[in-house]
Amino acid sequence: MSHPLTADAAALICNHMNDDHLDAVVGYARAFGGITDAVSARMLGLDATGMDLEVALPETITRVRIAFDHTLVDADDARQTLIRMARSS
Repeated sequence: MSHPLTADAAALICNHMNDDHLDAVVGYARAFGGITDAVSARMLGLDATGMDLEVALPETITRVRIAFDHTLVDADDARQTLIRMARSS
């Protein structure tokens, strides 16, 4: 059963990614955000069109917006898209 991508669902996804999949978040920053020297990263937000990351570099911290390749239709689509992106990063 699909669940809408509400603000609460997006927050749960971000918390899960930051708690359990920080390596994937760094991979997003490097592969899709073009920040190849990312040391660490955390997901700040997520909506139907993309995600916002805070990325630590050796000398500074920056933010990057990464657009999805399609508009997400629900929370299940968000999960599957993030998994696919992690596997390809």
